[in-house]
Amino acid sequence: MSGAALAVVVVVVFFLALYLLQRYGDLWKQQRLVLFGTLLSWYLCFLIVFILPLDVSMAVYNQCNSNIANTTTATPTNPSSRSEANLSPFPSMSPPGKCEEPWTYIPNDTLEVFWRVVYWTSQFLTWLLLPFMQSYARSGAFSVVGKIKTALIENALYYGSYLLIFIALLIYVALELYTIGITAANTWGLFLLVLLLGYGLVEIPRSYWLSSSHNYVLSKSYFKVAKMATEKAEADEKLADVMEEVAGIHASVRQNHFLRKYVDIILTKCPTKYQEEMGINVEISRVDQNAAPTKRVLVKLHEKVVSAVQRHNQTQVQWSILLEQAFHLEDVAKSRNKSCGLFSVSNKNISLFLNCLSSEWFWECVLRQGLCRLLAVLLCLLSAAVIWSECTFFSTHPVLSLFAVFIQLAEKWYNYHCIEMVCFVGILFMCVCVYSTVFRIRFFNYYYLVPHHQTDAYSLLFSGMLFCRLTPPLCLNFLGMIHMDSAISHKNRVQTSYTSIMGSMQLLSFISDGFYIYYPMLVLLLCFATYYNLGSRCLNRLGFHQYITDDDLISDLVDEGRELIKRERRKRQRAEDGENRRWVDIFFL
Repeated sequence: MSGAALAVVVVVVFFLALYLLQRYGDLWKQQRLVLFGTLLSWYLCFLIVFILPLDVSMAVYNQCNSNIANTTTATPTNPSSRSEANLSPFPSMSPPGKCEEPWTYIPNDTLEVFWRVVYWTSQFLTWLLLPFMQSYARSGAFSVVGKIKTALIENALYYGSYLLIFIALLIYVALELYTIGITAANTWGLFLLVLLLGYGLVEIPRSYWLSSSHNYVLSKSYFKVAKMATEKAEADEKLADVMEEVAGIHASVRQNHFLRKYVDIILTKCPTKYQEEMGINVEISRVDQNAAPTKRVLVKLHEKVVSAVQRHNQTQVQWSILLEQAFHLEDVAKSRNKSCGLFSVSNKNISLFLNCLSSEWFWECVLRQGLCRLLAVLLCLLSAAVIWSECTFFSTHPVLSLFAVFIQLAEKWYNYHCIEMVCFVGILFMCVCVYSTVFRIRFFNYYYLVPHHQTDAYSLLFSGMLFCRLTPPLCLNFLGMIHMDSAISHKNRVQTSYTSIMGSMQLLSFISDGFYIYYPMLVLLLCFATYYNLGSRCLNRLGFHQYITDDDLISDLVDEGRELIKRERRKRQRAEDGENRRWVDIFFL
């Protein structure tokens, strides 16, 4: 099994990252460099999460070998060592004559090389390459050289600040630059990690619990429809304004003008409907040749066209998906009132055979609610375990962190399966809480991960940056929770290969003894703030509407969404009736 587990995980994680990229990005239309950078960043971060439990089991195995070596060389009748062992809260069993290898055994040299490549590649991506690729992807320049030039100019301040910090640190401690760099990256990542984790630990269990209430889900769907209708109207209006500007440029630049090739490039990015309108009205709206724009104006216009078209396509796709979801939820509401076990389907194109099946009725009206609540309870228990462990992992006598208790009990019996399972469940749940928050958050229209292949290049690259910055400190935080970090356990034990390569929390004393220990406790306050929707209420006050059940303005938006759904249903019904009448006329004629 040497290296086999590592190879399997590497392949499986690659397809997981590729699936997520296919869901949020467009593999056929987006730039290859953007797709490669995003896929590589996501892939490396997911690898860290899935390989770390194997590294922990290898650390336990190496500790077992170390104990055997110490037992054979130590004096067996030393009373002081025997009394110290009896004081341990979880005394280990006497190590066997020969330690059994974990079923996921990975050679130590392989793990060290693996962590070194993964860590420094991810750091290079998040701090240097991906910010440059973001500016490159958003640039409106018409050539590769122009895009690179624009990206360098936009990132001059970004890279300049790094250079100043680098020089200051170099002057301050030239010999400890490696330690300072790792500490700075981990500290920044931990600061952001706790903010996102505090939200996810509450919101994920609560979302599953609330999804078991059909009335809540339907009302929230109406709210989303009303909100999306406003965003759709704004996107259409912005696209129309940009297309009007393009039409003016198209009319002012003649075919023999040296800037005409750039105008044609811009026209290819416009929707077909607007291209046809510009072709018809070009002679009517022809203006004087002196009104021709500059290349700088065309670059800015190109960037505006790409952004407006992208946002227009996003709202169109999201609008269609929300309508289908709302129609389906209304069908579920009708079916719940029936006792015959038949599912009401508003789409008459579905065959009668599928409509008469009771499996969908049983799932939507009976089984789904109970499963959602059961899953919510399990996730709530995991959240409570993580919160308790985050607030108590610094205590080693007695051991209060639940994950540390489980790991030490499993280590006592050298149960590698249990060790890997506890590590995998714990770190995977923490990653889901953090990563799901990254997928949910939205900074206006600059960063917004939209499923169904609608995410723009800037948001994909930004998500890759966040993952690369969050994953290493998240894993170090988890190792501290299970007392596998000597800075927390204060024990002279074998460290994981991850800690030996990426650094421990014990780097700078004023950070390791203060910030790394007490700052994660802030997650408890963030959980309370999330539970009482303090962030959503503040956003509502600022005009960024979030769904809250006890808000009058939100109730008005829910009513507006309900009316919009009724209007769309009537529109579809009229279109369907008209199509049926047309086919009837054709049949009789």
